[in-house]
Amino acid sequence: MSPTNRTVVVTGIGATTPLGGTAASFWDALVAGTSGVSLLEQEWAAELPVKIAAQIAVEPGEIIPRPQARKLDRSAQFALIAAQEAWKDAGFTAKAGEDASVNPDRLGAVIASGIGGVTTLLDQYDILKEKGVRRVSPHTVPMLMPNSPAANVGIELGARAGVHTPVSACASGAEAIGYAIEMIRTGRADVVVAGGTEAAIHPLPIAAFGNMMAMSKNNDDPQGASRPYDADRNGFVLGEGAGAIVLESEEHAKARGARIYVEAVGQGISADAHHITQPEPSGDGIAHALQNLLDNTDLKPAEIVHVNAHATSTPQGDVAEIKALRKVFGDDVDHMAISATKSMTGHLLGGAGGIETVASILALVNRTAPPTINLDNLDPEVNADIVRGEARPLPEGRIAVLNDSFGFGGHNVVLAFRTV
Repeated sequence: MSPTNRTVVVTGIGATTPLGGTAASFWDALVAGTSGVSLLEQEWAAELPVKIAAQIAVEPGEIIPRPQARKLDRSAQFALIAAQEAWKDAGFTAKAGEDASVNPDRLGAVIASGIGGVTTLLDQYDILKEKGVRRVSPHTVPMLMPNSPAANVGIELGARAGVHTPVSACASGAEAIGYAIEMIRTGRADVVVAGGTEAAIHPLPIAAFGNMMAMSKNNDDPQGASRPYDADRNGFVLGEGAGAIVLESEEHAKARGARIYVEAVGQGISADAHHITQPEPSGDGIAHALQNLLDNTDLKPAEIVHVNAHATSTPQGDVAEIKALRKVFGDDVDHMAISATKSMTGHLLGGAGGIETVASILALVNRTAPPTINLDNLDPEVNADIVRGEARPLPEGRIAVLNDSFGFGGHNVVLAFRTV
């Protein structure tokens, strides 16, 4: 096979999320329909109109040694935990070079974040104002850099083929995985660790999103606040965490005897060129990304049986995505089981594509579509088969799933995975 058209597979997965601190615990809670949203108990939340969020299930301080953690923004801590789990899950026993089965010059890392080290930046500014210049941490700049999570993962694993950080708002994590697929397909790398991370549960981002009227203010019912596709949805719930996967060329994975989860079929990318925060209402931009995926892969609509939708629980966005699916796939949408997992995890912004890719892969492996919770009154504009209330079995045979991610600025990314 030509080095510019190599088959890409997934050999490792890792996650730390509001539903669990590992990929396995995350999946179990997801299938059970568990909500990770809770009332914020921090003192600073008392004055905010939004007092709910989906906070991480396992604090990184329980996993990362304190001396190392002090030099990492929370977003980088999440990324490192997810990447290390994925690395070990792929069967690697040490960093590249020390583990002879991977050449560091053929290993890449692509870890995205939509916002980067925002908590470090804001916390250190508070220290500057309250305690003076000399108390500002000398680690501030390398902690707040958006590429800090990718850089730290690259250093930890010994990646020398390239370390990258796509930043495209809520599409960032998915774009990172798409970029990683292309690194392998075009011969730049044999193995790439890719995913997304975010840690933005802080009064300023919450106040800003709240004033945009983008977030749910259902403080009286935190677990019922994120309700994609419901006629009474009123905004997203902010979440935090990270998801990462190990991608390899098929020949590299087979040569080292690796377990292969799924094939990474490819990506579709487009931009709305419409509005900085609002999606193009007809779904045309998303439809272009879906069509781009079909045009540049051998994926057939009949193979697609499941969609992990972007579905953040905003009035316009949820409907635009369904319109786009109908424009491209027509009646084929009727056999696609659509799950909106943000109903349980909240919206991880740049980390969403990471954890939702993990969910999509496990949906294929376990042939199970996770449920959409809190969907009591389906919006009549949502003319699609939404998996409601309980998980649903997926069919046997060769099947594929889509993972959709869209971001402020009109960024649209669609990823496809298929059974092997």
